[in-house]
Amino acid sequence: MNRVFSPFVKSLFVALLAVSSVATAAEEKKAPAADPAKGEALYTSGDASRNIMACVGCHGAAGNSTIAQNPKLSAQHAEYIAKQLHDFKTPQRNNPIMSPIAKAMTDEDIKNVAVYLDRQAAKPGAAKNKDIVELGKKIYRGGIAEKNVPACAACHGASGGGMPAQFARLAGQHQDYTVVQLTSFRAGARKNSAQMTTIAKRMSDEEIQAVADYVAGLK
Repeated sequence: MNRVFSPFVKSLFVALLAVSSVATAAEEKKAPAADPAKGEALYTSGDASRNIMACVGCHGAAGNSTIAQNPKLSAQHAEYIAKQLHDFKTPQRNNPIMSPIAKAMTDEDIKNVAVYLDRQAAKPGAAKNKDIVELGKKIYRGGIAEKNVPACAACHGASGGGMPAQFARLAGQHQDYTVVQLTSFRAGARKNSAQMTTIAKRMSDEEIQAVADYVAGLK
């Protein structure tokens, strides 16, 4: 019996393999590889025809923002940037400036910009408040046991490098920006991470500021 059906099984396998190959090729055609050159062009100049502002005006050359309220994006994981841009299109992270820009961007635009920024070299930051940086270090590395706050390093890495597709790179980020994001998570204004909302709600203003200062000095 095996001999009788063997040619049929082989033919069926070949047919299925061919269909799979066609489907894979079609998927690749639908989702072209990211183009960092196009990402740089959109980041630097925007696209007036689609009401997409140039990112460089707020986030600085190559993603190295010099404005404390605007995040540094250089060397940030492409997957994380892409997720945030998609989240800006939803109520989870509604922002009067970023939401309209993100909504005007295609999936291809987002991939291109994200990959471009991922490849840029980050400029280091520095702690501002030396009096609380040690508290920030303690929380970042060991958490706050009595409040059930886990160590930030567990997800974002000992040096703030984060994890691609999972957790943001934090090293060198502006203190002011980090403080605003943590307080937004705590207040429920930023809703795109249940994990961060839970953690931030357990932290005081001083603890948030301390962590933000410590993170700014990581390299």
